[in-house]
Amino acid sequence: MIHFTVLCVGTVKEKYMRDAIDDYKKRLTKYAKVDVIEVAEQATVEKEGALLLAKIPERAYVTALDLKGEQMTSPELAAKIDKQAAEGYSHFIYMIGGSDGLAAEVTQKANARLCMGKMTFPHQMARLIIFEQLYRAMKINHGEKYHK
Repeated sequence: MIHFTVLCVGTVKEKYMRDAIDDYKKRLTKYAKVDVIEVAEQATVEKEGALLLAKIPERAYVTALDLKGEQMTSPELAAKIDKQAAEGYSHFIYMIGGSDGLAAEVTQKANARLCMGKMTFPHQMARLIIFEQLYRAMKINHGEKYHK
C-alpha cells in the first residue's frame, strides 16, 4: 500500500485550514496511508532542516516543495507517483518548509523538487494544496473521474 507523509515545519493554526486539510487527508485514506509530521519552527532554516532530515526513513521517495523545483500538471504528478511505485517505492514524503523555505541540505537530500507554481503561498496553504493534489493523483491513477 502507498504511504504518503507530509513532513513540514510548523503547525496550522487556523481552524478552517485544518478542516480543509483534514477533509483531503480523509479522502486520501481510501487509497493510501496518510501521515503528517510537524517539526517546530526554529531560528534558522538550517536548524529546521536538521529536524526534517532526522524524520526521513530509509527507502522513502522524498520530494521537497521548492520554488526552484519542477512544475508539473496533475496528470504528470500522478504518472510520477505511479512510476516511482512501479520502481519499488511505497512511501512518498513531501517536505514543506516554514516561512523562510527549506535549507539547502534538505533540497539536496530530496529525490525530487516540486514547485506548485510561481506564486508564493503560505506554508499552511501549501499543505492543503499538496493533499488535494495527492488525492487528485490517486483518483487519476485509479481511473476515477475527478473534476477538472
